[in-house]
Amino acid sequence: MSKLAFFAAALLAVSVNVQAKDWSTIRMATEGAYPPFNEVGSDGALRGLDVDIGNALCAELKAKCVWVKQEWDGMIPALISRKFDTIIASMSVTEERKKKVDFTDKYYSSPLALIAKSGSPLRPALESLKGKRVGVQRGTVSDNYATKFWDGKGVTVVRYAKQDEAYLDLGSGRMDAAFVDFWEAHGGFLSKPDGKSYSVLGDKVFGKTAEERAVIGDGIGIAVRKKDQDLKAALNKALAAIRANGTYEKITKRYFVDDIYGQ
Repeated sequence: MSKLAFFAAALLAVSVNVQAKDWSTIRMATEGAYPPFNEVGSDGALRGLDVDIGNALCAELKAKCVWVKQEWDGMIPALISRKFDTIIASMSVTEERKKKVDFTDKYYSSPLALIAKSGSPLRPALESLKGKRVGVQRGTVSDNYATKFWDGKGVTVVRYAKQDEAYLDLGSGRMDAAFVDFWEAHGGFLSKPDGKSYSVLGDKVFGKTAEERAVIGDGIGIAVRKKDQDLKAALNKALAAIRANGTYEKITKRYFVDDIYGQ
């Protein structure tokens, strides 16, 4: 065999090996600090809607799920560096994130919402929030939205590493409002005893303009490395299957009465 033929055969073997990657084990990352979507239970195990969806997808694919707890700020860099294979942590699909990673089809949708004391006149609009302190979780879509449309324009945007830290400061009076994904606020704060005196103020923010929609994104998806298109395809197929066979609805109804999938 000539050297040229040898190297061509070697390259073909490498290509086939890459294409035939074994996904019998899928390492899935979540934050563990975003209830009811992901949190750490009293037994130390990760749990929540994100985790239940991930486990259902692994079951559909006959794969083993290995869960990794990862701080939100380092999610995408850790995925790229192969610390795990997917991010299933209620991550919105935005154009900015798609420059670095790829996403599956959405597995739910969530508008943004302003949370403050019930009866407050505050609304999720610049004129209403001038002179106020608004808490967001750092690196989230709510942070990106508040940064782009409010920060430096009379509104003080305060960023927290974890969403529950923003709620704590809201409850103590150090914050006038929190800006957050609606479904997280609904299931992780408003429905809990600590949130009984609070409510969503004004309209939920879906993004009325193209500029707003570019920040808010196209629903919540599972992030994968760009080169792992076979994994993305497998997860999309599994998502469609659990939607069709009722597993998805059974999981979401554990946490929410209303449909969270959206249009």
